Amino acid sequence: MKEIIIDSVVPAVFGGRDIDSGLWGGRHSFERGKTYLIEAASGTGKSSLCAFIYGYRRDFTGRILFDDTDTERYKAREWQKLRRTSLSLMFQELRLFDELTAIENIRLKNDLTHHKTGREIASLMDALGISDKRDTPARLMSWGQRQRVAFIRALCQPFDFIMMDEPVSHLDECNSDAVASILKEEIDSRGAAAIVTSVGNHLKMDYDGRIVL
Repeated sequence: MKEIIIDSVVPAVFGGRDIDSGLWGGRHSFERGKTYLIEAASGTGKSSLCAFIYGYRRDFTGRILFDDTDTERYKAREWQKLRRTSLSLMFQELRLFDELTAIENIRLKNDLTHHKTGREIASLMDALGISDKRDTPARLMSWGQRQRVAFIRALCQPFDFIMMDEPVSHLDECNSDAVASILKEEIDSRGAAAIVTSVGNHLKMDYDGRIVL
């Protein structure tokens, strides 16, 4: 996939009222190989945007196109393939399994994709300062530690576009910089795009585009 096009999309919850937005109701494209920052206040739809692109919510008007194909046409099997090969999403709420350890949460995806080696995962955990939490259940980890686990898990698959919904909201500057460095290396090596959302604290990267919802 080379391009995602957002065309006249408005979340249904906005009820057709006029919206002062840099994205909703207009036309915007996200291109593979570039980085984008979505800046927004709470409640303006940044998580909804990620959900719309990822295809697990359809409560909007307008169109979302992957290259030249309207996503409305995709069946469940096609969405499953896209989420395995083209789209990765780090959810704002993380969606870790509390009873599983950090490494078990990561392996849930990597055992399906076989995208990262055990050594690569260990290196990522070490770079993000959570190697000592490898065998700690997620429920016993801080939110910032959980964010780093979810980030590593999001990298454990092929993707053309990775979406990260408030990925560093609970990280200090040092850990935030580590996430930014790893993300840049990953997208550069894959020729992929990153779409990052933020309500304030955001990844320090050289973004190709900034959009205010």
